Amino acid sequence: MENINLKINGVDVSAPAGSTILEAARIANIDIPTLCFLKDINAIGACRICIVEVKGARSLVASCVYPATEGMEVFTNTPKVLESRKKTVQLILSTHERKCLSCVRSGDCELQKLAKDLKVEDEGYFDGVKMHYEIDNSAAHMYRDNNKCILCRRCSAVCGKVQGIGVIGANERGFKTQISSAFEMGLGETSCVSCGQCIAVCPTGAISEKDNTSEVFAALADPSKHVIVQTAPAVRSALGEAFGLPIGTNVQGKMVTALKMLGFAKIFDTNFAADLTIMEEAHEFLDRVQNGGKLPLITSCSPGWIKYCEHYFPDMTENLSSCKSPQQMFGAIAKTYYAEKIGIDPKDIVMVSVMPCTAKKFEIGRDDENAAGVPDVDIAITTRELSRMIERAGIKFLDLKDSTFDDPMGESTGAAVIFGATGGVMEAALRTAVATLTNADPASVEFADVRGVEGIKEASYDVAGMTVKVAVASGLGNARELLNKVKNGEADYQFIEIMGCPGGCVNGGGQPQQPASVRNFTDLRALRAKALYDMDNASAVRMSHNNESIKKLYAEYLGEPGSHKAHEILHTTYVKRTVNK
Repeated sequence: MENINLKINGVDVSAPAGSTILEAARIANIDIPTLCFLKDINAIGACRICIVEVKGARSLVASCVYPATEGMEVFTNTPKVLESRKKTVQLILSTHERKCLSCVRSGDCELQKLAKDLKVEDEGYFDGVKMHYEIDNSAAHMYRDNNKCILCRRCSAVCGKVQGIGVIGANERGFKTQISSAFEMGLGETSCVSCGQCIAVCPTGAISEKDNTSEVFAALADPSKHVIVQTAPAVRSALGEAFGLPIGTNVQGKMVTALKMLGFAKIFDTNFAADLTIMEEAHEFLDRVQNGGKLPLITSCSPGWIKYCEHYFPDMTENLSSCKSPQQMFGAIAKTYYAEKIGIDPKDIVMVSVMPCTAKKFEIGRDDENAAGVPDVDIAITTRELSRMIERAGIKFLDLKDSTFDDPMGESTGAAVIFGATGGVMEAALRTAVATLTNADPASVEFADVRGVEGIKEASYDVAGMTVKVAVASGLGNARELLNKVKNGEADYQFIEIMGCPGGCVNGGGQPQQPASVRNFTDLRALRAKALYDMDNASAVRMSHNNESIKKLYAEYLGEPGSHKAHEILHTTYVKRTVNK
């Protein structure tokens, strides 16, 4: 690709032809502020925060959409530019509920940072009539507060363009414009799948997960309760970001120490249940292949994907693996096997999960997720909520020493930790499926064809004389594309992995929020996933069927994968839902 040459603030810059001014400036290490812009998702030039001055142009231009051209001269910080940005922020604030001290995003708000950088004082320059909106608490996983919305449309763009759902968008016109659902329905009444991608991209506190940390603190303070916690693989590769560590830093040891200091009776690893999931799912896959079962088998670890399938592809719910997700499997085992082992009534166990996913808050309330007659998991919190708990407890996270997970459910393999990345469930399942079919562990446990952040990946493997065709999709827009091909007969697979969030759980809706200035030029998915693959590579045991604790669980309690008891405890059912936008 040819390059063009231009000047930005007097500095010579060479950028690929077709670049915007914003992209060209980034090459020159010049950061132009943005608000509505999200690369490849929302390039509408609406907020006017990214405006710059171009020599010869009649007016200021939006750098996020204005093309850079040969010989162009650009100025990003002239008095005219700075004054324009400042007035824009003042206008936004004129209709914004400025309750920053009580806002979940205080100190981590893109609008707040802009106001500070541009020296906008809270004097109400353009104050006048304000619309008042009732907070929408109808969804199980999140709330919407339009009093803090700035109409950037990043939420509706990711919901519609990336996830292919589109349950929120701009309603009304002019001063009455608001982001809401059709006919002003509550989000919980729509076909929202609880993925939380709208939360991940919101620049303010207009939308966020429902905070359940007070419930956790209350449980920890109750002497009659045995409060245990499990943490998902993707949490350890992102939690550090909340405390200023580089993206993709593995903080597993510090995380476990922090959880001990918070007062949990036992700290367990969801990876244990990920290995258990593979044992059940690999058995289910081979059983369907060998006995004429419904194919392709589609993984069931992502609750956002499961709800999406129930709404948008109800005729394919029979293709879903009946395996519970690792979160739910862990809770089920904790309140059956573990409860019996330590002699505690399941009703007195409080199972808390720390997840990168907001859809887990919905999942814990689903039917048929109560193996011991009580909910498998009682409280699901996000990575963000855990970081807030650590801060509220006054724990100096960066100074903590490493600790290890507790037994008997702390042991896991490299196959389990990669569940957090797109393709990880597929790769883990293939490792065990190949070993089962060939009666020997594969010489190489890495199935590189299903790795990477691409939205759709395909591969074919010859195993013991059988050709296994697989596909991996992450992000629900990609899932729709893949499943439509299957339905139309354009693609033929035996096994499909789908993750609701683009890039998998590492990019879940409950992970630490990164501003657009980072999201637009950094691949969060790849950096966080690398931490998980590094852990897999460093693991002494990399295949789920070689987990000694899992072997012991089957020998002592479950019998064998796919047994009647395993089905009662570890498997679930689905419902066919309607689409309601």
